Amino acid sequence: MDNINHLVVTAKQQINSINDLTELDNIRVQYLGKKGALTALLKNLNSLSADERPKMGQIVNEAKTLIAQLLQEKKEHLVNAELNAKLATEVIDITLPGRRSQIGSLHPITKVRTRMEELFRTLGFDVIEGPEIEDEFHNFTALNIPEHHPARAATDTFYLEHGDYLLRTQTSPVQIRAMEEFGVPIRAIAPGKVYRCDYDPTHVPMFHQLEGFVVDENITFANLKGILNDFLEMFFEKKVATRFRPSYFPFTEPSAEVDLRCVLCDGEGCRVCGNTGWIEVLGCGMVHPKVLDAVNIDSEKYTGFAFGMGIDRFAMFKYQINDLRLLFENDIRFLEQF
Repeated sequence: MDNINHLVVTAKQQINSINDLTELDNIRVQYLGKKGALTALLKNLNSLSADERPKMGQIVNEAKTLIAQLLQEKKEHLVNAELNAKLATEVIDITLPGRRSQIGSLHPITKVRTRMEELFRTLGFDVIEGPEIEDEFHNFTALNIPEHHPARAATDTFYLEHGDYLLRTQTSPVQIRAMEEFGVPIRAIAPGKVYRCDYDPTHVPMFHQLEGFVVDENITFANLKGILNDFLEMFFEKKVATRFRPSYFPFTEPSAEVDLRCVLCDGEGCRVCGNTGWIEVLGCGMVHPKVLDAVNIDSEKYTGFAFGMGIDRFAMFKYQINDLRLLFENDIRFLEQF
């Protein structure tokens, strides 16, 4: 009993004399730690008689509680003293404006994609999506792209290590999957990310494309041209000059490239349009009969058209951006303009 009282008195004196949190913790360990003085007394209770053990255990626990309370009070005192000393040496100007959280906004590409989807919905198109990791059948073979075609080369396409899987190079595979699942007639657009080995002011390795297609009876190239002209005029909210140039795509026949009079320089010539006054905005054409045959659709009865356009490029046109890479560099100074 006297020994315990002596420990408490000694501990109290040590705690009162301490002015450092580290030294205070050392005292805690000295008395209350696993090998502390009071902990040792609790471990030795077994050596006492059954009558003495409860009484001694109560005394030791009361001593532990008292020392723990003294330690906590001293700790609070030292922390407050440290804080007051810090406040005394630091000056805070409470008249300065507070730091406000910035309000985020939609990325320009997201805005343009949403706008394009809304416009095509008004033209009667459904919006569907497909996987970004594709197999060669849906990405190439079913689209009438032969094995020797340059698009299948590893220099143009990101192949995965195992199997015949790859990061899709276009959203056209969604056309194949949609016809497999829903059949015909069908009228839909498929927006999404695509991947190619390109990097320059008008190309990046990952970009966003919108595929559109219609398959039904008696579909003609005139239907295609009417849809595209209506869309372009609604998107730019004005009359626009376009031209259809004959081109070649394995999955359409006949095929065309659609050029738009450059909206950045109004046809005067600039870096984006290559000083020609025109800029290519999309490719299109009538769905090749072999594509319909690949999904078991009667190419004698049904015809269709398809088109593909870069959502990122349309963002460039709408916001008059002369370098596509700016959209992907995440520079807040650039993005906050939108």
